[in-house]
Amino acid sequence: MNKISVAKARKEFAELINRTAYCKERYVVTRRNKGMVAIIPVEDLNLLEGLEDHLDIKAAKKAEAEAAAKGEKPIPWKKARKILGL
Repeated sequence: MNKISVAKARKEFAELINRTAYCKERYVVTRRNKGMVAIIPVEDLNLLEGLEDHLDIKAAKKAEAEAAAKGEKPIPWKKARKILGL
């Protein structure tokens, strides 16, 4: 992954976007040599979000199974919203 300073990224923003979008290059934007943000192709972002969704579903199913094993009943969404103040 390429590293680029904030100052240089500001100057070369259009070029960074083009190289990321069309050449699928990735960048870590740094300040004082510390990574601050990443510029990645949208396909990478979609993949990461898909992985997060998969892990969330897996964790929810595990929690459901654990609750069922203990004989606990799920809380209906309307009641949970009220408890949470949503």
